[in-house]
Amino acid sequence: MKSDRVSLPGARAPGPVPTTLPCPPVEQTLCPVLAAVGVIGTEWRLAIVHRLLGGPQRFSELLHSNPRLNAKTLSATLKYLESQGVVQRTVVSTRPFNVVYSLTEMGLGLAPAARELRAWGERWLLHPRRPRITADPASHTPAIQGELPRLTPMTAH
Repeated sequence: MKSDRVSLPGARAPGPVPTTLPCPPVEQTLCPVLAAVGVIGTEWRLAIVHRLLGGPQRFSELLHSNPRLNAKTLSATLKYLESQGVVQRTVVSTRPFNVVYSLTEMGLGLAPAARELRAWGERWLLHPRRPRITADPASHTPAIQGELPRLTPMTAH
C-alpha cells in the first residue's frame, strides 16, 4: 500500500545528530566544530551542561536555576542531551520518585570549553572594552530590537 506522506526534497527524518558531517576538503578542520555545535549549540543545552558541571542535579534544581527556563523546555533539552550521550538520568528512588541528572564522561569533556566560553563572556560581554564609535548618520534604516546599530569609526579631529 502506498503511503500518503509527502516527502520534501532534502528533508530527513528527525534523529540524533550525525557524528560525522560531510565536509568539503577546504572546511575539513571545521567538521568537529560543526558536529559539537549541533549537540550543544543552543542556549539551554549549554546552560544545563554548565550547571551540571557542578555535580548531579534534580529536575527541580535545574528548573529553578534560571527563572527564564520552563519545565517543558528543560524536559525536552534533558531528553535530547541524554539521547546524545552527554547527560545521564538516574532514578534514585521510586517512592517518592526521585531522579537526578549528571554528566557522562562525554559531558564532562565539555568542562574546558564551558570554562573558556564563560571567561570569554565575562570579558567581552559583561564588561566590554569596545572602541569608541558613533552612529552612522547616513543610515536611515531603523534598528530592529536586538539588532546592533550600523556604526562607523570615529575620525580623529
